Amino acid sequence: MNPALQGVIIVVLAVAVCVGYFWSSNQILDRVIFPAKGEKAGQNINRANMVRPWLFLFPALLVLGVYLAYPVVETMRLSLTQRVGSGYEFVGFDNYVQMWNEPKFREALLNNMLWLVVVPAASTAFGLLAAQLTDRIGWGAIAKSLIFMPMAISFVGAAVIWKLVYDARPLGQDQIGILNAIYLGLGGDAPQTWLTIPFWNNFFLMAVLVWIQTGFAMVILSAALRGIPEETVEAAIVDGAGPLRVFFQIKVPQIMGTILVVWTTITVIVLKIFDIVYAMTNGQFETQVLANYMYDKLFRANDWGVGSAGAMVIMLLVTPILVWNVYNARKEMR
Repeated sequence: MNPALQGVIIVVLAVAVCVGYFWSSNQILDRVIFPAKGEKAGQNINRANMVRPWLFLFPALLVLGVYLAYPVVETMRLSLTQRVGSGYEFVGFDNYVQMWNEPKFREALLNNMLWLVVVPAASTAFGLLAAQLTDRIGWGAIAKSLIFMPMAISFVGAAVIWKLVYDARPLGQDQIGILNAIYLGLGGDAPQTWLTIPFWNNFFLMAVLVWIQTGFAMVILSAALRGIPEETVEAAIVDGAGPLRVFFQIKVPQIMGTILVVWTTITVIVLKIFDIVYAMTNGQFETQVLANYMYDKLFRANDWGVGSAGAMVIMLLVTPILVWNVYNARKEMR
């Protein structure tokens, strides 16, 4: 069957199933479980109205339970076990101890911390700068579109693009890598294999994620800047404040909540970063990160215990940030 036709059929069937579920569940609720007739009609209607939202939420809760809650519980169980033959043996926290003693895990943890320091700060700063500057030029909409465009590219696609940027050819050949072409044009002695330079290669990988996330930060922060009351800016200008002072002392404090949300959102993405590292270096040359370490253990070393322990470490690092984000979102809605 043609893939496009197959996709259309699946969408039509999915919609039909959803409509059928909601219609039939409402009929059963109103006519069988809580019929709106007799002496208890009013009471049954109230009960039905209390249950109805849960009928609508049930499919989503079921999917979340199957695809999110169950994997978390199963991963936690696997992290406390070790494969023995065709079964599993409970080993407690031995997998976590073994993981901690591995140099590659400590390297991945340190690299993730480095990513956490650099990427959210750089992405938010560049996004804020772009949001402020594009609002002050006539072709700001075009500039925003160009800056936001990398968001439409998958992480693997972006990694392939930047791998070409960092490409190195032997001396004497034309350099297709922009960075080496610039380096040699400025007087460099030989092309550099940028992704194999320890420590600095991490920053070359980070540049890819900063390039992608700057557009996201710009869009969110641009909306926040537009929401600042003009009266406060005009009052500062009347009092003699210059552009930099208006920006840092008037505008930035008023959008600090949005800046923190953008910062923490990018932080969560950084903690789960995998695609870019996998596609560009595969964790070699001291560029290992936690998600790639987990993948190596699970699907290459076939060590489900240590791999699951790595997954639990990532979840534990991400959870406090997610909770903080949800708390602040609810706080702003009150």
